[in-house]
Amino acid sequence: MGMSMHVTGFRAPDDRWHKMKAIWDACHEAGVDKPFDVWEFFGNEPPDPSGVEVDIDEAVSEFSGDSSGGYEVDVRRLPKDLHVIRFYNSW
Repeated sequence: MGMSMHVTGFRAPDDRWHKMKAIWDACHEAGVDKPFDVWEFFGNEPPDPSGVEVDIDEAVSEFSGDSSGGYEVDVRRLPKDLHVIRFYNSW
């Protein structure tokens, strides 16, 4: 089993995020399916408290050095409304 590392960004929760989260919670509480628009808004995942995921691929590149490797982020290329950058591993 291999491991992969990922980097993603998030915009802070705004009014729209809070409204969509309220719909999500109401549907969950009622035991009914969430509307397609709500699933799509959250990227087909449950709501993340960090906000809405933002594509930051153009700011992220791989690097490798002497016995090391990873990612670097060119902060000049990040969206201005970015709130969180998450680095995570998955197996």
